[in-house]
Amino acid sequence: MKIITVLGARPQFIKAALLSRELRGKNEEIIVHTGQHYDKEMSDVFFNEMNIPLPDYNLGIGSNTHAVQTANMMMGLEKIFISEAPDLILVYGDTNSTLSAALTASKLDIPIAHVEAGPRMFDKTVPEEINRIITDHVSTLLFAPTKNSVNNLHKEGLMDGVHLTGDVMLDNFKFFSKKAGKKSNILQRIKINDENYTLVTVHRKRNTDVKKNLEIIMNSILKLSNEQSIVFPLHPRTEKFLRIINLFNKIKYAPNINIIKPVGYFDMLVLIKNAARIVTDSGGLQKEAYFAKIPCITLDSSTGWPETVHEGWNIIFDDQKRGFGSERDIINKITSLRPSKMHRNVFGDGNASKNICKILDQYSLSLK
Repeated sequence: MKIITVLGARPQFIKAALLSRELRGKNEEIIVHTGQHYDKEMSDVFFNEMNIPLPDYNLGIGSNTHAVQTANMMMGLEKIFISEAPDLILVYGDTNSTLSAALTASKLDIPIAHVEAGPRMFDKTVPEEINRIITDHVSTLLFAPTKNSVNNLHKEGLMDGVHLTGDVMLDNFKFFSKKAGKKSNILQRIKINDENYTLVTVHRKRNTDVKKNLEIIMNSILKLSNEQSIVFPLHPRTEKFLRIINLFNKIKYAPNINIIKPVGYFDMLVLIKNAARIVTDSGGLQKEAYFAKIPCITLDSSTGWPETVHEGWNIIFDDQKRGFGSERDIINKITSLRPSKMHRNVFGDGNASKNICKILDQYSLSLK
């Protein structure tokens, strides 16, 4: 079967690493990189260290408004889809790259397989929520990572083509963790000796682009740094807005805050597994914290991964309708967070990629 895989952002590169290897055993895979994440720290490093096959096409779209970015991707993808005439389009997650590929393929009547189908935040003000919902509803095969995701799809009337596969991110976490421990020297490079550090990431537009939210988050981190070390891989968007509100230098020169550039997957695995706690607005990092049994505070009003909350490893901090509250509220949440004793295989057993390929094999046979 001829499959076009469309990727565009860091989480998708990670998700594709092992599944791409499995796919190529029996299928012809063509990888299209939209260029949604276009600098080396946010893109190339993942292909290199995880041995993901280099893209056959790179659209080089880059950043723009949602509408412009999505439209440019669709125009580029349409030409490739028509030229290559694939049997299936494979997409991951909830990015604009995913939406663009799904819409383009559906208009060309090409079947779509959606990896990570079904998670819901139940908040349609979140652009990624819209992307995921639309992609699910135009897909032929829906690979759900959890039982909760399957239930969400069924509630929306999606019954056919829904498969509980487990989460491909867990596959990669388990497979690459040992290799990361041997290859990464991130803790030595950034001179972290304190095992009680807090790992912080902030990149969502509703946090970075809203001055009040960003100020409260950053001032909380500054105050927290008086009590513990902070490791802060800084997303380009976050840096941009910190400079705009004149907080960048204050954060950069705080004695216990270690600002670093975005890191590759191996470095991030090591940072996650050695942290005492994680503070983030990243959906992927919430899951990785759960995999590593590290308690997490999520700077958002909801999560697509309620399993992590129900299991006691994740706390959703904010109600966006009321705002973040006080800096002390955030600090209290972070410092009072304690690990749960519960930890089940709610994301599968680390064989999601194999499960997906078995389903694709059966689908391929049905085409003949």
